[in-house]
Amino acid sequence: MAGILLIIFACLFWAMDTLIRYPLVERGINPVTIVFFEHILLTLIFSIGLIPAIKRIGELKVADIFSFFVIGGLGSGIATMAFTESFQYLNPSLVILLQKFQPVIAIFLASLILKEQIDKKFIIWAIVCLFGGLLVSSPDIKRFYELMMNDYSKVTSDGALKGYGLVSISILGWGAATVFGKRLSLAGYETRTIMGGRFLMGLLVLAPFMKWDKSMLLPESEDYIRLVVMVIISGALAMWLYYQGLKRLPAKTTAIAEMFFPFFAIVANWFFLGKELNEMQLAGGIILIVGSLVIQIKKY
Repeated sequence: MAGILLIIFACLFWAMDTLIRYPLVERGINPVTIVFFEHILLTLIFSIGLIPAIKRIGELKVADIFSFFVIGGLGSGIATMAFTESFQYLNPSLVILLQKFQPVIAIFLASLILKEQIDKKFIIWAIVCLFGGLLVSSPDIKRFYELMMNDYSKVTSDGALKGYGLVSISILGWGAATVFGKRLSLAGYETRTIMGGRFLMGLLVLAPFMKWDKSMLLPESEDYIRLVVMVIISGALAMWLYYQGLKRLPAKTTAIAEMFFPFFAIVANWFFLGKELNEMQLAGGIILIVGSLVIQIKKY
């Protein structure tokens, strides 16, 4: 039970992230710049965790190096950029809706790479959780339906196809990051080492995408304070809780628990921004809680 609670609390702190991150993006700050500065700070914070890895550098296997690339370069760097850029080509409601299928990728990869057993009872309850997650996104489904009815070309144009590709990259990247993070844990790497390697690899992958000029500077000094707060909440604290939970749970169960993130994001918007949840969203949250707890208690 401790493992799933750790993931749930990580999702709660990730949800707090949206209250700072999206206002920064909306003010015109390049998302790549935000993510790049995040990785600089997080690499510095967890650099001490890389010391044990240095001692083991002669023992590093190609598979371990690839795993660090997946969780850092692909999951923390490329997937985040792809997800952010997809909003330029697709309606935000569609992007968020498609993201709900990330657990499907993670569960498939957990079975393929980690050889985790996926039995029928797990699949049934995973579908229950996915249904709950879709209910949480019921307003997005409604807006997508209205978009289909009013302007079908926006979901079939060349730009939309590019958007689907970008969302697919983010879904694959984040789903794979869960599985390969679990793989590193099973290989004996400590949480602080995994996190240090993740952020360092992400930093190296992001560096070529940066514009090394005045545009990389944040417009206001307060933005740096906001960035530090965001890093502490969603980067350091949330990721620490996440990897502690991942160490205790199968990757397939972790993927289900990660679905609490959008629910908590909506709750945060309700609490801080006054955007109330409707009955369907509350019902979806309850279904998600029940389904994930059954999976954990029954050890499916």
